[in-house]
Formats: sequence, C-alpha cells, structure tokens
Amino acid sequence: QVQLVESGGGSVQAGGSLRLSCAASGVTDSRYLCMAWFRQAPGKERERVATVAGDGSSDYADSLEGRFTISQDNARNALYLQMNSLKPEDTATYYCAAAFVGVVLCRARNEMTQYHYWGQGTQVTVSS
Repeated sequence: QVQLVESGGGSVQAGGSLRLSCAASGVTDSRYLCMAWFRQAPGKERERVATVAGDGSSDYADSLEGRFTISQDNARNALYLQMNSLKPEDTATYYCAAAFVGVVLCRARNEMTQYHYWGQGTQVTVSS
C-alpha cells in the first residue's frame, strides 16, 4: 500500500517562495510511478498543478506561467514542488497524488479521479 505524506506548506507574502515535499512509501517499482501535485482552494474544485512521470518528464497547468517546478528523487521516492513568485490566488491546500502507469498515460493524467493514492494535504497561504 502506497502512502504519501506532504510537508513544507506555510504562510508567505506575495512574491515569495515555498518548496513542498512529498514522501512516498510502499513503492515497488518507481519506473511506473506517476506523481502529481493538485491544489484545492476554499469553495473550488481540486485542480492539477503539475505531473511527473517515471522517466522524469513533467507537465504543468497552463495557468502557472512557469512559476512552479516539479521534480522527483526516485532513489528516495520523493516528490517536490518549488513554487516561486507566489500570488494570493495560489492559496490552497496542496495534495500529492500517485498512480502506477507508464510515461505516456501519466502525461495525460489531469483529473483527480485518475490517481489512486493521496496525501493528507499541506496548506499554503499567500498574503498580499
């Protein structure tokens, strides 16, 4: 059973940076590990932020304008999200998600229903 634990959230002023981490345990084959960051603001639906496939290739939501960077450490089964130039509208609970699929299918996984494993979430608050 895969378990995901996020950390690194907090409060920051607009323009600042945060780095989120997600520790994954119970992973048997990282080659097929498709991981993503989602976020959910109060009163809004959960939306995908970024995805990284087992080969390290990544995909981002268009709305981020290049401010966020997703990365992974397969040796440690860890996922990261570097968030720069944060805006108040980035305020949300950020979730780490995972599924076991190949690279091509991973790149197309934009919906939360396509991920089987979830962390508990970490809060990010950006003040103006």
